[in-house]
Amino acid sequence: MLGLLLRVLPFWVREPLMILVGSVFGVRIMYLAILERSWVAAGIGAVFLVFTAIRVRMVVRALQARREAQAPVPAPAAVSPPAGAPAPAPAPAQVPAPALAAAQAPAQVPAQAGAGPHPATGAPEKDHNAWGQALAALGVFGALAAALWLGPRVMPADDNSPEPASCSHAEDEKPPKAYQRTPRAVTGDELCEALNRPDLARLLGTPREIANTASGSSGTALLTDDKVAEPEAQVSFDTYTVNLSATYNHLTTAQYVRLFDIAGDRVEKDVKTLKVLGRPAFLSSDHTMKFEIDFSKEHNSGPVQRGPLARTLSIALDRKDRGGYYDITVWSQSGALPQDGALVDIAEKVLPPVLERSAH
Repeated sequence: MLGLLLRVLPFWVREPLMILVGSVFGVRIMYLAILERSWVAAGIGAVFLVFTAIRVRMVVRALQARREAQAPVPAPAAVSPPAGAPAPAPAPAQVPAPALAAAQAPAQVPAQAGAGPHPATGAPEKDHNAWGQALAALGVFGALAAALWLGPRVMPADDNSPEPASCSHAEDEKPPKAYQRTPRAVTGDELCEALNRPDLARLLGTPREIANTASGSSGTALLTDDKVAEPEAQVSFDTYTVNLSATYNHLTTAQYVRLFDIAGDRVEKDVKTLKVLGRPAFLSSDHTMKFEIDFSKEHNSGPVQRGPLARTLSIALDRKDRGGYYDITVWSQSGALPQDGALVDIAEKVLPPVLERSAH
């Protein structure tokens, strides 16, 4: 199709297009060859540039031949006879050959225009036809290039990539009575909306991943007879899973750290105290629980096993640490964990909206 199009185009349209395309591709390929230090790419770029140079030379020669054909031929100068020589006899009147041919034969149809440069008859033609065709060709090529460049930005893209998971809301599910007795308690849906951020994967160090699942629940803490509200939300990726929970009890973070000291687990669980958002906080590690369910067996539930290691950042609900805390826990199936700074970054991004809702 391209070859047929090039053969149909006139000379003054085809050649400028080929020069433009060859120069753009040649310079671009040579630039990439220099960056990547590729001799093969340099050779291909040189071929494009040599091809362009040959085309430029052809156009220059065609323009020179066109100017020479259109230039008027000067009349030969009359030679005066030498002194003393007899004057030549006057020649009989003759009809010019072109006029005689025009009188004896009908006018011939001129050759087809546009086949290339040709000598002009009569008054010299102007060069605006050739230059106009060349400029028109460049304009058409520029319009096509602009359409190809702007097309993906204007037209809607056909993107089949999966979309990030959104939080599932249980509209008919009412929170337990513990939430009514706990002032300013947030729900699991509110925690899920705060945790399921577009930049959560980047904060974890895996910016190309998208959330596979996102959920929230408004439950209560274990062994409290449903009297302590404990909402939580969870967002899972291919690499990491993040859990955010809020526990509205009377246990302070200082008392929590003291329990590690009493049990002698401070070193084993790698407990580190710090401050996050102006609130007392601490980092700790512990193993998750692993359940195995096999539906092919009669007894399809196995014993609870130790799961992969998880890292938790616990932050006091208020600056005075009067009781209750937020937990941000991260784990992975492979056992790999992000840096502690990633948990602090997540807390500084996720908790401010939650704290603002708790204040109202």
